[in-house]
Amino acid sequence: MKTKTHPQWYPEAKVTCSCGHTFTVGSTEPEIKVQICSHCHPFFTGEMKYVDEAGQVEKFQIKREKVAGKKYVKKKERRRLKKLQEKKAEKARPKTLKEMLTKEKKKTAPQKKARKEKE
Repeated sequence: MKTKTHPQWYPEAKVTCSCGHTFTVGSTEPEIKVQICSHCHPFFTGEMKYVDEAGQVEKFQIKREKVAGKKYVKKKERRRLKKLQEKKAEKARPKTLKEMLTKEKKKTAPQKKARKEKE
């Protein structure tokens, strides 16, 4: 069998909580730092404690503010609207080369008139 495949085991690893409480456990790391332990966790103490390490509440509130004025549209409705837009675009698009050329002539006709009037 291979040697040194398992990490070193520390039977007396020290765990330190942010509240200051320390205790020992077996671990692969000699020292462990935790934010909450059984001595300060609200479930075990019965006290209300606010824990927000990374500003998660603030991040959530910022996300809510971004979408506050917007109306939520269900996915099914978004798909339906997209299909309607595609159909409108398809109808507006010329089907033949002749239609395309006549459309272009109509667009350029007012410009040609304006040029002749200037001359």
